Amino acid sequence: MSSNNILASIEAMLFAAGDPVEPVKLAEVLDIDVENVIKMLGHLEAMYDENDSGLRLIRIDGKYQLCTREEYSEEVRGLLEIKKNTPLSQAAFEVLAIVAYNKTVTRSFIEQIRGVDCSGSLSNLIQKGLVEEKGRLDLPGRPLVYGTTDRFLRCFSLNSLDDLPDLPEDAENKDDSQTSLFENGEEQSEVDADVIQEDNE
Repeated sequence: MSSNNILASIEAMLFAAGDPVEPVKLAEVLDIDVENVIKMLGHLEAMYDENDSGLRLIRIDGKYQLCTREEYSEEVRGLLEIKKNTPLSQAAFEVLAIVAYNKTVTRSFIEQIRGVDCSGSLSNLIQKGLVEEKGRLDLPGRPLVYGTTDRFLRCFSLNSLDDLPDLPEDAENKDDSQTSLFENGEEQSEVDADVIQEDNE
């Protein structure tokens, strides 16, 4: 693998991870020495600085994370506010149902069920205040655990997650039942309206 490919791979992994990542984990994936990974991280940091990029690479307790530059915070905040008020997509509804029915889950668990990356949908749900971080599992990598919020309960008129409709036992219907809270477009629109109205208050 060339140096450019290694650099691009590191950049892609940091972007996808979202959270700070230890160099040793990057080295493990790339099957190269940690020293080379740290050297490449230095190149990546310098590249962002030299190109006046909107992104920067930061170090947190020996880990590395991509983030936006402070001088663009107003624009980023503006975009996130617009995104926050955007109605939920079907993918986001599916992710929300998986989190709600399982009470606490990791991102990898959601992706295992859906078979696709869920980082965008999960981020959207967090921005809307429907899902939040609940801590980390005591496992390698300390994966984040997500769960629903009190706002989720208010939006769906639930006293607790125990009030969720029962899931069908038929395995054939299991995937559809994960979004049984959102059976028709009218119910989705009502939820969207509640979320948007609360965001604008």
